[in-house]
Amino acid sequence: MKSILVHLDASPRAAERLALARGLAKRHGAELTAVYGVLSSMLATPWLDGGAASVSALMAELDRSQRERARALFDRVLGDLGARWVEASGEGIAWSVARSALTSDLVVLGQPDPEDRQTGALPPDLVTSVVIDSGKPSLLVPYAGSFDPAPREVLLAWKPTREAARAASAALPWLQAASRVHVVAQGTPELPQPFEPLEHWLRLEGVAAPLMRHTLAPIEAGEALLSLAAELDVGLLVMGCYGHSRAREWVLGGASRTILQSMTLPVLMVH
Repeated sequence: MKSILVHLDASPRAAERLALARGLAKRHGAELTAVYGVLSSMLATPWLDGGAASVSALMAELDRSQRERARALFDRVLGDLGARWVEASGEGIAWSVARSALTSDLVVLGQPDPEDRQTGALPPDLVTSVVIDSGKPSLLVPYAGSFDPAPREVLLAWKPTREAARAASAALPWLQAASRVHVVAQGTPELPQPFEPLEHWLRLEGVAAPLMRHTLAPIEAGEALLSLAAELDVGLLVMGCYGHSRAREWVLGGASRTILQSMTLPVLMVH
């Protein structure tokens, strides 16, 4: 992991994302880039009369204030790290961030907070678009709480799919450093999921921690995963991200959507 990209907005909560990204960059000797990306006030409020000079000036001042607040946060948290600052622009904020992620090993994103009014408007599909369009490992950070960049216990959600396999590969730096790894798969007593091939591969990849097996019933997978993560008190959930395109818009699968809306711990997702 040599290149980390973190999305930055103007909210105070962005400090936790930056701190987590900073910890990961220092731990892995990685270059860190913060991409500032919010919609302009004009695009976020198209119903206002942007042609009026007073309104235009007010919107421009709001945009400037938000950018300055984000830049101050960047300088405070990452000023001594030699991190790079870039800015996404235009209507295609989500695609701009996703395009930057294409040449990064990891992208750090924030869970949308519906109560936050200081962020600056974000595209509603920002996280979904970046995770799916970039195809790169994405570490999603909840909008509440503080988190360790190297959690001692990790929960790996497994199923024999491309997405889950890519997520497991992306999570190797965390899995190799963990003191305990929990592996969970959907199944029933009559049709249990085979864990042996995955466990054999993890050992070959240098995962030395004890491997604890868990099985979930194949219903309400998202809620069940979050409940298990809370019960086990793990510091990271690893899972594949499932979705499909409908009328040029990405639609997440049920479990992925539930995790994004209700997560209370960092989640490493890969499409």
